[in-house]
Amino acid sequence: MTSLDITREGAVELWTINDPSTGNAITPKPFIAAFDAAVDAANDDLDVKAIILTGAGRIFTSGGNVKEMADRTGMFGVDERRQRQEYMNGIQRIPRAALRLEVPLIAAVNGPAIGAGCDLSLMCDIRIASDRASFAESFVAVGLVPGDGGSWFLPRAIGYERAAELTFTGDRIDAATAYDWGLVSRVVPHDELLPAARELAERIAKNPSHALRMAKRLLAESRTASLDTLLAMAAAMQPLAHLDPEHDERVEKWKTS
Repeated sequence: MTSLDITREGAVELWTINDPSTGNAITPKPFIAAFDAAVDAANDDLDVKAIILTGAGRIFTSGGNVKEMADRTGMFGVDERRQRQEYMNGIQRIPRAALRLEVPLIAAVNGPAIGAGCDLSLMCDIRIASDRASFAESFVAVGLVPGDGGSWFLPRAIGYERAAELTFTGDRIDAATAYDWGLVSRVVPHDELLPAARELAERIAKNPSHALRMAKRLLAESRTASLDTLLAMAAAMQPLAHLDPEHDERVEKWKTS
């Protein structure tokens, strides 16, 4: 059963999707519950300032458990009325949790990110890809539609037309194409993936926790909010930032640097 292994070094957590035997499938209920709980724990711990998400073995995640689909077991083995609830109370908990995560989340995509696995990477704030990574919005290829929010995340990452191409063909693109299309911010040699992700996470983690979390919220809201709404949110948040003792410390350092 897919697990989410969590380790901590300083202010950075590493979350590893760990069940290579299923392609690191993310549909099992224990994994969904673990992801949900990890988000809440990180939100409650102000000492956590950045999180890296990766997969164990060769695959980032294949998304759904294809064997369960074929065997009509798990969430795929119930009637259509119950299956609606299975989606809402199952896999769809992941995008909701990802959107309420206050801590910057970096996807270190170590291999194929397929279907819901591609969408999981899109739920992260930043994506760094190994040169062995690939991406596919592959739902139509198996007669399905994106059931976990991919139709919302993908156009926001690469624009409608390229999102439509990936969604309607189910084609897989390599890491270089993903970079060209703006799906990932950089591609690195496979052995350098986690060091590169950690170096970025450490640069993020040098900044004050409250400011990071509020800045992330503003970016998240910018996907759907009007400029006036975003300006109002910023105006409300900025006084809180001014009151943070870390703000005064940083200003003093700037004055003397």
